[in-house]
Amino acid sequence: MLAFSSLAVGKTQFPPARVAELAAMLPARPVGLGPSITNRAAWAHFGAQPVGAEILAEAGKLVRAPLPDSPDDLYLDFSRTGNRDRWQKVANQRRGRVTTFTLAECMENQSRYLGPLEQTIAALCAEKTWVMPAHDRSLDNFHGTAMEMDLGACMLAWDLATADWLLGDKLPPATRQLLRENLARRIFDPFQAMLEGREKAVYWLPANHNWNAVCLAGITGAALATIEPPERRAFFVAGAEHYIRNFLSGFTPDGYCSEGLGYWNYGFGHFLMLGEAIRQATGGQVDLLAAPAARTPALFAHRAEILNDLYPSIADCSPSAKPSPAIEGYLAARFGLPAPAVSTAEPSKRNLYITALYAFLPEPLPRVAGAGPMLDSPLRTWFSDGGVLICRTAPGAASPFAASLKGGHNAEHHNHNDVGSFILVLGTNEPICDPGAEVYTSRTFSDKRYDSDVLNSFGHAVPVVAGQLQKTGAAARAKVLRTSFTDAEDVLALDIRSAYPVPSLEKLQRTFTFRRGAAPSLTVSDEAVFAQPETFETALITWGEWKQVASDELRITDGDAVVLVKINTGGVPFQIKSQKLTADVSTRQHAQRIGITLKSPIRQGTVTLTFSPAPLGAR
Repeated sequence: MLAFSSLAVGKTQFPPARVAELAAMLPARPVGLGPSITNRAAWAHFGAQPVGAEILAEAGKLVRAPLPDSPDDLYLDFSRTGNRDRWQKVANQRRGRVTTFTLAECMENQSRYLGPLEQTIAALCAEKTWVMPAHDRSLDNFHGTAMEMDLGACMLAWDLATADWLLGDKLPPATRQLLRENLARRIFDPFQAMLEGREKAVYWLPANHNWNAVCLAGITGAALATIEPPERRAFFVAGAEHYIRNFLSGFTPDGYCSEGLGYWNYGFGHFLMLGEAIRQATGGQVDLLAAPAARTPALFAHRAEILNDLYPSIADCSPSAKPSPAIEGYLAARFGLPAPAVSTAEPSKRNLYITALYAFLPEPLPRVAGAGPMLDSPLRTWFSDGGVLICRTAPGAASPFAASLKGGHNAEHHNHNDVGSFILVLGTNEPICDPGAEVYTSRTFSDKRYDSDVLNSFGHAVPVVAGQLQKTGAAARAKVLRTSFTDAEDVLALDIRSAYPVPSLEKLQRTFTFRRGAAPSLTVSDEAVFAQPETFETALITWGEWKQVASDELRITDGDAVVLVKINTGGVPFQIKSQKLTADVSTRQHAQRIGITLKSPIRQGTVTLTFSPAPLGAR
């Protein structure tokens, strides 16, 4: 079995020997994911599952509903207003019909859904571009002066190719020809020209974030399912085999995903699907997941749980994000991890290729050689390279209490300016939170990104120093000064001075101390030294309610979680003021920021906050 080859990419073409090697491993005809509609036993079994009834019910509704129109004016809405959602809602409805009608036809096999599917494919092939408006700001693709491949185009390509593979000759020849001509014109030909150096390479080829994995997966999966000559299919596999290394290089060596769990599901999930498609196509001879560089990223979600199925909402991540059950099930089989069974839930809301892969995985899946699970202590997970520490009380503690403590830097993927921030979990609630992502608009990925009060440091539990928020860039980086991990307590000390553009700031050390035992607590201590008197403020972020119960104590309530916050400023008077964060978010409510501000400038001082669960009887 081969993992990554030693392929070296030239300016014009991959070494012919590697393409020839791969061609020899591939079947004579294209093969996609899942069983052909001719395999009636497989589709009868799928249709007998609860999910089969759900898909057929959805298909029955869609077949009576008109195909949503997507006029030019709707595509141009983003260019005018910056709104992404209006076009994307319609596009998802149009593209989702490929999934629903294909699966329904495979189950019923009565040709009832072929007409609506043919209409959908024709409409999609008539679109001026498959590139999403948010990724076509210059409108070059819309106007036909460029033929690029973005996330949406590559995923649609794999969906259409999977429909072609599953239905085969049940699709009319004219529809199959139209589909394949569009795949060639929009995806295969321009991508091959890029790899051969005849056209400028798209920016995501050397990128080390989710775009690389998603786009390579879509292009390669579509090629394996529809391109006839094995040698040409092998060319696309060789390209994916080489360039997917860039995606893996975006993880720190310990496997930390700075994009957050949601983008791990999306990006690493597509890496897994790319790898499984290639593994199946080559009869197990090429296995991307067997590469050493894939192991620690594969274990990220398994290690990143804070407590009770709650995960860090760091970066552009939804606070409700959880690992995909399908991904967890796949990795459990490949790495021997405990995880729920592979899930085929809600396939009608997902891409066709995802359902085709996970609903029909071969059994048993082979274990990755030598890949025993990387086990953490139940008390903590320390991503030493990523600079993130997750601390937990012992299993069975009377007050299950945990914290996610972040160092890192301010040039991470989907970055928020959040060096030194933290999340606090008590039971199943987060009395101190990270608000997560805002609703994406044209401003989100522009030079105005950090105007948002949930993306800049104002919306995170970090200081404001001399009136300054944190700056953006890799130079704004937490330096780990000290770690100490014992059963009784964990200590993480960070130098976060570089995050603040304050010339007079000589020292800013944030020390986290997480204590276990009968009275668990988290202490966050900021020691600041200035060359001249400056203002200093620290902050807490919460979705809950707060009340000042004493001159130096707050009570924060989130659901049935109640924590007490003791404030010690070394005798310096302070004031407390809260305000709602205003950025548009998709969470249950807007978070509020509790600012704790020293009333007078200081040359040096220490502000210490101690968080303790309220006694059980007082909650």
